[in-house]
Amino acid sequence: MRDILIVLIVVVAAVLALKRPWIGVMSWTWLSIMNPHRFAWGFAYSAPLAAITAGSTLLGLVFTKERQSPFKGAPVVWFAALFVWITISWLMGIDRSGDYAMWDRVMKIYLMTFVALSLLHTKHQIMAFAWVTALSIGLLAAKGGFFTVVTGGSYLVWGPPESFIADNNHFALGTVVAIPMLYFLQLQIQKKWMRRCMMLAIALCAASAIGSHSRGGLLALVGMSAVFWWRSQRKLAVGAVMLLAVLAFLPMMPQEWWDRMNTIQTYSSDDSAMGRINAWNVAWSTATHYFFGGGMSYQHQFLFDQFGPYETEVRAAHSIYFQMLGNHGFVGLALYLFMWLSAFRCAGRLRKNAKDIPEARWAYELGTMSQVAFVGFAIGGAFLSLTYFDLPYNIMAMVVLAKKWVEQRAWEREPAISFWEYAGFKKASRAAPVPAAGPARAPVPGATRPSLPNAAARPPNAASFRHTRT
Repeated sequence: MRDILIVLIVVVAAVLALKRPWIGVMSWTWLSIMNPHRFAWGFAYSAPLAAITAGSTLLGLVFTKERQSPFKGAPVVWFAALFVWITISWLMGIDRSGDYAMWDRVMKIYLMTFVALSLLHTKHQIMAFAWVTALSIGLLAAKGGFFTVVTGGSYLVWGPPESFIADNNHFALGTVVAIPMLYFLQLQIQKKWMRRCMMLAIALCAASAIGSHSRGGLLALVGMSAVFWWRSQRKLAVGAVMLLAVLAFLPMMPQEWWDRMNTIQTYSSDDSAMGRINAWNVAWSTATHYFFGGGMSYQHQFLFDQFGPYETEVRAAHSIYFQMLGNHGFVGLALYLFMWLSAFRCAGRLRKNAKDIPEARWAYELGTMSQVAFVGFAIGGAFLSLTYFDLPYNIMAMVVLAKKWVEQRAWEREPAISFWEYAGFKKASRAAPVPAAGPARAPVPGATRPSLPNAAARPPNAASFRHTRT
């Protein structure tokens, strides 16, 4: 039954994507991050669902009139350069044929990110992208947090099998990155009971990250929480909630959890930690001797035999930075760092441009929480290999798209209809306002704090996009 339901959802979304390809982006995001088919036990487990979704979306992209250039900001330029360099690195790498499967997997993720940048323009589309991205991992993490609470943290929390976040450490980092995005979504909810449910889910996600027994995940959670508190407007209330969560979750964790976390201070006597440092040294030496890096992986026995200062056992990089360095050399690492620095700055400009615009309040909150998510990824990623995972790339795309939306003052011409009407699942009401006639106001590229039109000039649908809090 589970197999039939998953396949049915994918097939319906694929058909809809032929006419509305942005729906295909949502389906791809769900499959790529949540991997629902990996929780099936029959034919859906290995069915080419992602290929079906990508194919229909690309076909819809070819024929749609809503297609735009994906190059909407500096982060996309750096992303494109990284896209090209990774391919060159793979071609010039040590084991081209052996690395093909990983290169193919990464390129599909990057390609669909460009597709998302080409197809998503409206507030409805960007918000749908945020909901699908955050909930795809948030639901799994909330389930894992409930499991942690019920079992007292005695067992590890794992991600979907055969995915980038299958490992407990990687799932913990993905969960930490998703928490700020879930809070952003909570701010957009108007019904009080739904807001409370979302806050409960966020608390369970934090419990899931702790219950993963991941040291890197714990460091990411602490760093993210600090920036989250600093960015919050109600620091006293947020600080009190965080303290309450610490007092609730940590005392129930078993002794083996505390023993593992204590090795953060005594890393020199921990074989796992020293193995990571050894892998980092091998990555540095590989980049020094191979200009293009090792390819899609530098985990080759002869490299660890030659460059390993402490041991010769082949280990994963356990760091997004050293993974990028060992795989793609110093050029690849530089492009990777500039891309994320550019995305962080883009989120900052989004906050600045949207802060004083009521209709763009959601974009201000997106920029704020995106920066918190980037910090969590940067800290946790220093100790975990999650270089190619979709989630942070999707957040980067949201920031770029929202910044463009604000610069173009898109709220002045978007119709005031519900999401279900926009997606075509519900017939639009005749009473719904339509975009104002006449040419739209000229965009304001790079504008800071654009002024609002006066009440007489404001289109009738502008008020519907205002953010209200309950």
